[in-house]
Amino acid sequence: MLTEDRGNLIIHPIPALTDNIIWIWIWDGNAVVVDPSVAGPVITWLQKRELNLEAILLTHHHDDHIGGTKGLLTKWPKTKVIASKEDLPRIPLQTISVSHEDELEIMGLTVEILEIPGHTRTHIAFYIKSQCMNKPVLFCGDTLFAGGCGRLFEGSPENMYNSLTLINSFPSETQIFCGHEYTEGNLRWANSLVPKDISIKNRLQKIKDIRDKGKVTLPTSLSEERKTNLFIRAKNIEELSYLREHKDKWLG
Repeated sequence: MLTEDRGNLIIHPIPALTDNIIWIWIWDGNAVVVDPSVAGPVITWLQKRELNLEAILLTHHHDDHIGGTKGLLTKWPKTKVIASKEDLPRIPLQTISVSHEDELEIMGLTVEILEIPGHTRTHIAFYIKSQCMNKPVLFCGDTLFAGGCGRLFEGSPENMYNSLTLINSFPSETQIFCGHEYTEGNLRWANSLVPKDISIKNRLQKIKDIRDKGKVTLPTSLSEERKTNLFIRAKNIEELSYLREHKDKWLG
């Protein structure tokens, strides 16, 4: 299983359910969990390493991103639960409610809150840019995926386009930690749509090799998404809307 090391910050993926990825980042004996769909594997992983759970970060209200929160709080009842203020009725366990461009200090790191609606109307991301890390880090839930973007369950194409435009304004080396292992499927779709795109074709083959070995393909980087993600490459709202509708109907 892949472990990412950003300076002194260790970020670890825990695959859960069918294709969810729960992210855990560790700093000086403490841990933060992002979007815990279930509690059991996270509890086992943290207790094995004798780590204290400092905070739970929730990007949006879907159960496959918050379902493990209550179970984690039974083990670590003092843990902070951080989620969107706009999602308070739908994420009732939050102890710290945040809004766009709020900044929090978590385990000595400054975390910026970004509103990135589209998948849901109240979706947020957590952005970390610190001198103790090699590259900026973005936990973006189900807004941006490797090779794709989230379905528009509550938001509009305009919401999603604006959210992806915001993400695309970050430094190219930004590491993207999204909520699902969808990379191969997204790239197979993109390859079917633009079969002559060599960058997409080459990336798809690399991703297939990684998945064949049972490994996680994430995180991705913004520079990679700029080359191979059709949604990030969309020039306007109309193009993104066409791509999203095409992907929703794709049967591959």
